[in-house]
Parts: sequence; structure tokens; C-alpha cells
Amino acid sequence: MAGGLAALLDDVAAIARIAAASVDDVSAAAARAGSKSLGVVIDDAAVTPQYVTGAKPNRELPIIKKIAIGSIRNKLLFILPAIMLLSQFVPWTLTPILMLGGSYLCFEGAEKVYEVVTGNSKAKTEAPVLEQGPEQENKMVRGAITTDFILSAEIMVIALNEVADEPFVSRLIILIIVALFITALVYGAVALIIKMDDIGLKLAENESEFSTKVGLGLVKAMPIVLSVLSSVGIVAMLWVGGHIILVGMNDLGWSPIYDWVHHVEGIVGGWVPAIESALAWVTNTFFSAILGLVWGAVIVTVVHFLPFGHKDTAKDEEPAH
Repeated sequence: MAGGLAALLDDVAAIARIAAASVDDVSAAAARAGSKSLGVVIDDAAVTPQYVTGAKPNRELPIIKKIAIGSIRNKLLFILPAIMLLSQFVPWTLTPILMLGGSYLCFEGAEKVYEVVTGNSKAKTEAPVLEQGPEQENKMVRGAITTDFILSAEIMVIALNEVADEPFVSRLIILIIVALFITALVYGAVALIIKMDDIGLKLAENESEFSTKVGLGLVKAMPIVLSVLSSVGIVAMLWVGGHIILVGMNDLGWSPIYDWVHHVEGIVGGWVPAIESALAWVTNTFFSAILGLVWGAVIVTVVHFLPFGHKDTAKDEEPAH
């Protein structure tokens, strides 16, 4: 018994040493997986502030907290188990799932562009939370969590795709790290953004002339920051969605566009060898965004010609009584 216990302890010690030695590898893999999701993260951060538009200042952070908790629940309880099972038993499904999510991002981005070009923004017709009361707040939180589910699924699948060759337990640990880190990053940034004007007002009330100028500058800058963030979110949707479609088509065996983009990358990168990698990345990102816009525009066109698209439009345009 003593010998068996000693052997067991030796095994445990060996496993611990292996785990300690692989911490850096897991951290690096998690960082790599998270960085590949950056475009969707930017989109997530750009989308979320709209859900607290018009809310009372003392309700802004509680609303963000509810959405963040819902986001963690989405990632850890629903998305993670599903994609881990898929990656373990039917890994070939990951590319179609990625492309489906990429198509959604392209559609969202192209629809935003369509709204900007036509001036038909849904945001203009929706009353803020403050005007519609607590029930509307709960409805907006549910809507935000639903939208987050789609974006979180895309983030997690992108992350998984980057570490698909890792052992099962390593993949699981890496994805948990990514889920927690991404959620903290997104909703921490959102909380800071939506409270920045309040911070500015507090600084403006200070007797210090410098603090007053900084505070007023923050207050004036916030509409610009939100506008820029919204535009960055649109570009990020098209870029990430288009890149997913580009790589997905190649993985499924149809590679003309993928090969052409990489050929152009080589040409552009050769212009300035010192920054070849950066130029190649910019070139790939540019053409990915163009592909995303075209792909999304096709989906937007189809959706707007379907019967339910006309019904939604009619309902939106129906005057209030």
C-alpha cells in the first residue's frame, strides 16, 4: 500500500511538473487564440454601448453587469461544451460553422453600411431605455445577451480554430482563459466608455483649471469616440467576416480568391522589404473587408427581397397611434 501510494504521489508530482512546464505554452496559445478574435472583440465592444443609450446614469453599470454575466454564461455553459464536443468528434464542422458566423458578420456590416448610405438607421426609430421604463431595460438586456451569444460563439470558434491541434484538456483550459479574458476586456472597456462623460463632469467641477479643461474635453470627445468606435465596429465586422469566408473557401477546396489575395500580398510586401509583413497584413485585411462587403451585400439584398423583410419594414414604418 505504501509503495502504491508513493508511486501515486510520484505520478502526481510528475504531472504537476509537466503542467508547470506547459503553463507558458498554454498562456501563449491563449494569447494567440484571443488575438485572432480581436476583430470580433472590437465589434462586440462597439455594439454594446448602444444598449445603455438613454438609461439613467445609476443604471448604466448594472445593465453592463447583467450583460457581462449573460456573456460569461453564454460562453462557458452553452458555447464551450458544444464546440469542444464538435472539435473532438466532428472537427470538420468547424469550418462551415466559422463561415456561417462569418456570413452573419458580413451581413451585419453590410447592413450598417446600407443604413449609413440610405439614412435608414434603426437606432433613430427606437426610443431610449429611459423613456420606456424598467421593462424595456430587461428587454434590452435580453437583446444584448442574444447578440452577444452570436458574437461570443464566433470568438470562441475562432479561438478554438487556432488551437485545434492542442490536446483536449489544453484546448479546454485555453478556451476558458480566452472566454474570461475577452469578457473582462470587452465589458471593462464598455463600462469605461459609458462612464467617461461622468468622469469628465466630475473633473470639470474641480477647482483646478487643468482638471476643468480635461473634464470638458472628455465630455465633448465622447460623442466623437462613440461615433469612431461604431465605424471601427463596422469595418471590423467586414474585415473579420470576409477573412473567415476567404480562408473557409480555401479550406473547403475552392482557392482562386485566396490564392490571388496571397499573390497580391507578396507583390505589395516586396515594395518595402523592411515592413513586408505589415504591408502583407494590410493588403489581406483590405481585400478581406472588400470580400466581406460584397458577401454581406448579397445577403442583405436577398433578405430585403424576402417577404419577412418587407413585413419588418412595413411594421417599422407604421405610424404610432
